[in-house]
Amino acid sequence: MAHPAPIAFEAFRKEATLLNPAKDMAAKTIPLEIRKDPLTGRTARICHFRKLQWDMPDLEALVAKTQKGCPFCPDAVMTATPCFPRDLIPQGRMTLEDLVLFPNLAPYDALGAVVTLGSRHHIPMAEIPEATLYKGFRLAMAYFRRIDAIGHPESVYAIANWNYMPPAGSSIIHPHLQVFATASAPNLMRQELEAARAYARATGSNYWEDLVRVEEEAGRRFLGRIGRISWMSAFAPMGVAGDVLAVVHDAPSTLDLTDGDLRDLARGLIRLMAGYDAMGLYSFNMNFFTGARSDAHARFHVLFSPRTYFNPALGTPDAAALRSLFNETLCMAFPEEIHQRLKGHFPF
Repeated sequence: MAHPAPIAFEAFRKEATLLNPAKDMAAKTIPLEIRKDPLTGRTARICHFRKLQWDMPDLEALVAKTQKGCPFCPDAVMTATPCFPRDLIPQGRMTLEDLVLFPNLAPYDALGAVVTLGSRHHIPMAEIPEATLYKGFRLAMAYFRRIDAIGHPESVYAIANWNYMPPAGSSIIHPHLQVFATASAPNLMRQELEAARAYARATGSNYWEDLVRVEEEAGRRFLGRIGRISWMSAFAPMGVAGDVLAVVHDAPSTLDLTDGDLRDLARGLIRLMAGYDAMGLYSFNMNFFTGARSDAHARFHVLFSPRTYFNPALGTPDAAALRSLFNETLCMAFPEEIHQRLKGHFPF
């Protein structure tokens, strides 16, 4: 039997008591938890409890309003979008069937790019074709490999972000990925890499492989495996409806992903979208987390986090002062409860 990994799932249980005006000021006790991420120690609050069901909005007017003049639609994408310098991408843009990759006009880094996910202006979350998402990842990988092949100094961390629909921060309805290669790791990714390195030094083991084993044995948050990718609900989620973590075994970096991994990643994400769509959610963020290729302590993983409005009528975002200034997250249900709602979509 394998020796248990020294991974601690810490949760601090608290109660809030109030006098309820809806019940003649009778005392009401509300439980909550503060959970620590097992790797970084980042805390997340499990509170603001609500039923795991949202009202799906009618997006028809928004879609119609934004389609005219969309720079990512087929009649504009090859004229309204910029090109790369020829020494970087000789053809200026990269294409794969009806998907197009081009420089980001508002780049996050020196090598920022956008990948349009096909010609359709709006694809409801539950209707995104698995094949389209797979091709989007293939096109992003072709860009990353091109940058790496020419020995560009920014070819250290290859990252893809997905802000799907306005609650997730997307300013364009047309589905697209934002991709960039960078030598500057973003904050949380850098903290994870540093913590995973410290864990490896202290234990002689890989945190991510240990986490997968522990979560699979416990079963409370483990969803299943697709190929060499393990899927699980995050213990200390970033998002209000929980997060799902997908860890690729034996792959320190994005550039270590195989074509099969890209297919399996698309397959799992489509299943997540179906699960959250059934709850009435229609927006999400997705990020690649990667080490450098030499980072044996790292494992490539994806974090999928659904997004919503706290007040749709006002457009109130689900990230307010607690998240924006303290970087303290909250989730409106226990991740184990969310796991049960998603588990049926992962019969593996």
